[in-house]
Amino acid sequence: MRKIILASLAAGVASSAVAAAFAASTTDQDNLSPIYGVSIPDGYRKWELIAPAQEAEPLNELRAVVGNDIAVKTYRDGKLPFPDGTVLVKLAWKHTQSPEFESASIPGAATTVQVMVKDAKKYAASGGWGFGRFIDGKPVDRAQHETCFACHEGRVKQRDYVFTKWAP
Repeated sequence: MRKIILASLAAGVASSAVAAAFAASTTDQDNLSPIYGVSIPDGYRKWELIAPAQEAEPLNELRAVVGNDIAVKTYRDGKLPFPDGTVLVKLAWKHTQSPEFESASIPGAATTVQVMVKDAKKYAASGGWGFGRFIDGKPVDRAQHETCFACHEGRVKQRDYVFTKWAP
């Protein structure tokens, strides 16, 4: 029993530390999102796929959301809210027809990388989430970041402010 308690305690401390370390993982202030101070996480392209999506016009994008181990476990367990330390990353590309296969769609030019970081204390004013939207690795302006939480709050508050559902 003592080992279980110690393991649970260590997991809780580790998940809180992940969120704090993530937000401070970059020393280059130019790469932090305005308002939230979120950066693009190192190694995110190796994370597990949560779900793909297709965005209709006017954006006309193919998207893929990946998550860190904490996010994946939460999705698999089906238990919300997401715990502190959860990180979700959405990659987006222009939706393009394949030149080799007429009925296939393929990713075209990259458009954005969007990041959500869960830290209930740090981001209490935005449902526990910090947001980052990046183009070519650089954060977009403050005005665009001011729209993040309002959109999530107005549409998916009941799902801990997360649009993406686990793809079976």
